[in-house]
Amino acid sequence: MFEKIFKNLSEVKPVVQCITNFVTVNDCANIILACGGSPTMSHHKGEVEETAACCQGLVLNMGTLYDYDSMILAGRKCNELNIPVILDPVGMGGSALRNKTFEKLSENIKFSVIRGNASEIKRIATGIGSTSGVDAIEKDTITEGNVYDIAAMAKGLSKKMDCVIAVSGAIDVVADEKTACLIRNGHPIMSKITGSGCMSTALLGAFCGANKDDILDACAAAVADMGISGQLAQRKTEKFEGGTMTFRTFLIDYVSTMTTEIINREINIEKI
Repeated sequence: MFEKIFKNLSEVKPVVQCITNFVTVNDCANIILACGGSPTMSHHKGEVEETAACCQGLVLNMGTLYDYDSMILAGRKCNELNIPVILDPVGMGGSALRNKTFEKLSENIKFSVIRGNASEIKRIATGIGSTSGVDAIEKDTITEGNVYDIAAMAKGLSKKMDCVIAVSGAIDVVADEKTACLIRNGHPIMSKITGSGCMSTALLGAFCGANKDDILDACAAAVADMGISGQLAQRKTEKFEGGTMTFRTFLIDYVSTMTTEIINREINIEKI
């Protein structure tokens, strides 16, 4: 599974421009390097268009909202050049500023992918949803009881926004308007380290940058890569009696050594 996606990733070695959360910028750069891409964290509005013209993928992260103008400039340039743009609407619904920022970005930029937690995606899809910091409240988490409803919501939002929707949680959902992939990989400890969501979005930028003609499968492969790396990292962390920082190191290690053979052995995916 995903042999072509990983082959393209290896051959293209995509340059990924990230205008991202300054809290997790180092983690995002490292996860892109780990999967075989090349990160550039250029964010000054005086150079972002020039940088965008040389990249294969663009990641926009609303985590700290300090480079809004740069996001617009880079996003427009990537749209002009048919370069995938991935948006992480961090904290959507948490403040009027974040809601307005998303509206302005979506008015000016055509996204290839929007990736967020269930609360953030629900807010975009329905106008309803709550956040506590950047974390979804309990009623907006993904469970076996609501995953098919979440998948239906993601499909509907995909049709509305004309892009792939990736919803992260205990079960990850990746959907276009016709197909939803339910990916049951990962480990709860992933929510205990800063930046796991931001790293997932950065990984999407690399996978989509190398596979711009197959965005759905590229997203599913990236999400599976992250989830499986999390599972394997936790097993190794327990073996070494480590904690969250040990886990973080092993997580990036496993992304850097991921193969399609490991994916095929470990993946738990359902398509509906």
